[in-house]
Formats: sequence, C-alpha cells, structure tokens
Amino acid sequence: MYPPSFFDEIVNRRGAACVKYDELDKVFGVSDVLPMWVADADFRVAREISAAVKERAEHDIYAYTFHPQSFFQSAADWVQRRHHWTVQPEWLSFSPGVVPALNMCVHAYTDPGDKVVIQTPVYPPFYSAVRDHGREIARNPLVKRNNSYEIDFDHLESLIDRKTKMLILCHPHNPVGRVWTRQELEQLAAICVRHRLIVVCDMIHSDLALNRQPCPSFAEISPEIDALTVSLIAPSKTFNTAGLSTSLIFASNAVLKAKFEKVRDGWHVGSGNIFGTVALEAAYKYGDAWLDGLLEYINANFDILDEWTARAPYVQYIRSQGTYLAWLDFSPSGLSGNGLYDTVIRKAKVGLNKGLEFGTEGAAFMRMNLGCPASIVRQAIRRIDESFSGFEFQAGVS
Repeated sequence: MYPPSFFDEIVNRRGAACVKYDELDKVFGVSDVLPMWVADADFRVAREISAAVKERAEHDIYAYTFHPQSFFQSAADWVQRRHHWTVQPEWLSFSPGVVPALNMCVHAYTDPGDKVVIQTPVYPPFYSAVRDHGREIARNPLVKRNNSYEIDFDHLESLIDRKTKMLILCHPHNPVGRVWTRQELEQLAAICVRHRLIVVCDMIHSDLALNRQPCPSFAEISPEIDALTVSLIAPSKTFNTAGLSTSLIFASNAVLKAKFEKVRDGWHVGSGNIFGTVALEAAYKYGDAWLDGLLEYINANFDILDEWTARAPYVQYIRSQGTYLAWLDFSPSGLSGNGLYDTVIRKAKVGLNKGLEFGTEGAAFMRMNLGCPASIVRQAIRRIDESFSGFEFQAGVS
C-alpha cells in the first residue's frame, strides 16, 4: 500500500494547461484562490501507471490505434476483484469519457421530447446531457432524513408517465456522497422494471467507496434490471487520469450496447488515444496498492472535516460514504447564493464549487474537493474560519 507521505506531496500544477489551477480567473473571476473545486486530485498517479505510459511513449510512433482484448479484460478483472461483479469482456465498449457517454446514451435511448429522470442535487452535466438534446428533465429531489440523503421513491413513481424513458443514476452520488445500499437499489430496480425505464448508471466514483463499504452495481440486482441498464465506469477519478479521456460502458444487453456504439461511431469518437488505453490497463492490473493508500488518506481528510464542522457554528455536513467530495451546508450562517460565494471565494480565497450549479437545492451549499494533501485541507479551513470570524449569524442573510 502506498504510504500517506506519497499523498502528502505538494505538486506544482500551475502552468501545465491545468483546468483546476490555470483557469481560476475564468471560473471564479480571481486567480489567487485555493482551488478545491473540479473533481480531479492533486496526487501523482501510481508509479505503475506512469511507468507504463512512459514505456509506450518511448516507442516514438503515436499513430492510429485500437483497443486490444487485454484492455477490456483488465476492466472486467478489476470489477470482479474490487466489486465482486462478474461481467464478460464482450459487454464492454470504449467511450472517450463518462460525460460524453451520458450524452451518447441520451441520443441512443431517447427521442426529442422524452423525459429523463435525474435525482437532484446532482452533477451539472446530468442536466445538460438532457436539456441540450431536446429532452425534458424530470426532477426527483433527494430527501434529507435521519442525517442522510435518501431516494424519494413515492415521488419518483408520481413522475413517471408515457413520455418517461430513462433514469440517470449517480452511484455513488455526486455531490451528496451517498453509496446506495443494495436494498435501495432493489427498490429502485423494481420501479424501473415495472415502467421499463432504461437506466444509465454513472459509477465513476464507485472505486472510492469509503470505510470498506460495498458499492453494489445496479445491473447485478436482477436479470430484469440488467437487461435495462448501461453502467459507466472509468479510471479517471480513481487514479487521477481524467486528462486521458478514456472510459467504458458495461451493457449485457447486446441491443443497448449496439445502439450506444452506433451513436459513438457516428460521432467518430470511438478510437480513443494510445496513452489512455495503456493507462487504463496499467491502473486496473496494478493499481490496487495505490488505491488502498488513497482511500485511507481520503478517510483521514474527512476526519479533519469532521472536527471542523463539529466546532464551526456556521457550517455542517453529512460525511460522504463515497467520492472525495464534501457537500458543505452553510445554512447555519444564514448565507446563501452570492452572499455565501463572496464570503468563501472572495474573502476566504477558497475556490469551492457553487452549490446552485448542482440544482436549486444547493443555494446554501458548496462542494469541497478533498482529493488533495491534508495540509491544503487545513489551510482552506483556516481561511474559511477567518472569513467568518466575528460574523453575526442571522437567518435569512444573503
């Protein structure tokens, strides 16, 4: 297992055409914030991944390529080893990313005017994948109950009509961090089977379930739901390889797989890139020790956040079960919207995602990325504490 000292390293990412660090002016209007927003990590990739990419780079010819059988087999072996999910390599197809796959799935399985269910607050590209292609969003807001976020199954049933064709499931959920239990997935599956809804299950954070909590795949709940489900996975969040634009879909239903591939190939984005292929194979073959170290480190970062939110009167949160993302609730401060953002971003100089980007439920929230050295987490907390120092907490202030 990689030691904590590996993840403690501060790596200078500025000047590398890095979205997280080099586009702060574009995102926040200022360039001197501590960037803890977009969901990539500040950790070096596993040495095994780096070595594989460097070895391939030394070949010195970067011409047309394809995905060998070993590419798909490595992913099938990974989900079997890490998630006890048995899949066949022939169920897998390449995608240049999970977000492109979301858009392709909307095209492949729905028509303009159809309804697609999303469960809010949720990752912003879920909205655009539906709206940008002339489909209608059916919002099923999560319910906060017993210090947890839950699926509102009754409201979901009430949303579904003859125009409702698809549900996009975020598992683990971004931004609230829920890893849905098997019981919850079974209840959701029963509804989807009853109404014949195609389910696109975004599992990009599934390797990041914390405290050894199982992250059951939705497709394995039953043969009936397996036939309706397309699962999306990638090494990009797990192994910090988002810039290599390489992900996979899993579909045991050959018809669903073929429809996806028809859209992908029609957009001419099915070839991928050499280094993404090599990195995925290396990650899924040799990345266990790195990931085990990462999970312990992220858990420790959440411990730091626990201590902070327990003592700070202006912020609270429900600890994430999966992902390295924290959904911070600043409603005790009375701030929301622009008032909250000005305090945290412009006064504290900490660049967090604005909660409203994830839906109307996020007005008093901000998302913090803990995929960084612990020293950065502590620095952000100090800055935010100082920005709220002497603040008079008044409900309704904005």
